[in-house]
Amino acid sequence: MTSMNLEPGGGHASRADTASVLAIAAAVALVHLFTNHRYGFHRDELQVLSDALHLDWGFVPYPPLTPFLERIGLEVFGVSLVGLRLFSVVAQALAILVTGLMARELGGGRLAQVAAALAVALSPLPLFNGTEFQYTSFDYLWWVLTAYFVIRLLKAENPRWWLAIGGTLGLGLLTKYTMAFLAAGIFGGLVFTRARRFLGGPWLWVGMAMALVIFLPNLVWQVRHGFISLQFLQHIHARDVGQGRTNAFLRDQFMISTNLFAAPLWIAGLLCFWRDRRYRLLAWMYLIPLALFLAGKGRGYYLAAAYPMLMAMGAAAGERWVASLPRLRRRVVEAAFFTGLAVCGLYIAALILPLASSGPLRDFAFKNNGELREEIGWNDLVKTVAGIRDSLPPEQQKDFGVLVGNYGEQGAIEILGPTYHLPAPISGTNSAWLHGYPVPPPSTLIVLGSSRQYVERVFAGCRVAGHITNPEGVQNEESRDHAEIFVCGGPRMSWPDFWKAYRRFG
Repeated sequence: MTSMNLEPGGGHASRADTASVLAIAAAVALVHLFTNHRYGFHRDELQVLSDALHLDWGFVPYPPLTPFLERIGLEVFGVSLVGLRLFSVVAQALAILVTGLMARELGGGRLAQVAAALAVALSPLPLFNGTEFQYTSFDYLWWVLTAYFVIRLLKAENPRWWLAIGGTLGLGLLTKYTMAFLAAGIFGGLVFTRARRFLGGPWLWVGMAMALVIFLPNLVWQVRHGFISLQFLQHIHARDVGQGRTNAFLRDQFMISTNLFAAPLWIAGLLCFWRDRRYRLLAWMYLIPLALFLAGKGRGYYLAAAYPMLMAMGAAAGERWVASLPRLRRRVVEAAFFTGLAVCGLYIAALILPLASSGPLRDFAFKNNGELREEIGWNDLVKTVAGIRDSLPPEQQKDFGVLVGNYGEQGAIEILGPTYHLPAPISGTNSAWLHGYPVPPPSTLIVLGSSRQYVERVFAGCRVAGHITNPEGVQNEESRDHAEIFVCGGPRMSWPDFWKAYRRFG
């Protein structure tokens, strides 16, 4: 592939360059569409689906946009793996396309646009984001779009781009609260670069007001609920730090956030942004969140969405560099880069994508990817609970409830349970605790997700009634950590007192 350095809108060649990026995005989308039907829902997806049935302006673990999108998916597609994951697939395809467009805006031709798009398409986190619907899928897109709008702002010197930036930041805050770290990077960059001239104009403040208006309903919800999401985030952060999940933050920038072979692109992109007075703001948009996540001990993937803008700039600069090389050397460099990127990408795909229903490829993925293992066994769990219900005496069947211990079980019973005529689950985890318990409460409970010691201490007359297994024999959190299912009487304390004690974050 020869280097091209065309200005945006430069006729047929420019349209062909964009078509190449579109083809990459479409190919990734098709791979997801053809593989996303395998296995089952992830436990995190089941939580989102459960929340989607109880729409509100906020939820304990996240803002409302992701459950809202999945409510649309439920109405349109029903309980369909491929259909409900479609929004995530589209989001990742758009992130790939916008990355290519960023490279074009930064002066890159076809080589730069394709290199940047492929580097994102074959990186672990964006590839994973297309396999499930989680807030990270949409958060990634909002970060990429914000960076694109900032590039357009700085290139065109048109302050009206602040409206697009503000709108995207607002949607980001309705998706995942870490969007505030990107906002901090933007404002820090404004202060530290010549872009501070925008501080004196009205458009920036109109854009920020737009972001606040978009985010305001969730902010009001947080106020009304005593900022319960802050309590949740503090709990989860303490858990992650205690379990060592934040120890590999720097390593994860190379191993999870990006394709390892794309490291030269994003490192070069960061250096080029820093050296370019016009675009230095984007360097701060990376460095400030990086420093904040490092200081705050964030998870390694939190910064992943900041890399597409760096890859776009690195690809544009790399294209200019290889154009200066002798032809043979240029071909060798391009071939080595794309071969390494592809080989690394194929390994990542085998690790992350549900490529096979059985055989060595599936076994390799299950062995090395705990997230895929969490997609196994949910329908079997629900079927087992239904069988236990059917084994109860008729008088108990008339007055029983299903008490669950985590949000995966909660979502499984609520989403898959209607097929077996099971009642809505009773759950104290995250937002479900706010819904309360049935009134009058059931006298018989099928209890999942709790230890034998816990149920014997808290409930009356407990017995083991079944076990959580799956035909594949896959060991995951359900089958390994709390496989026993109990039938119990009511709690030994009053239901109001029990409910106060049953609140859980997870």
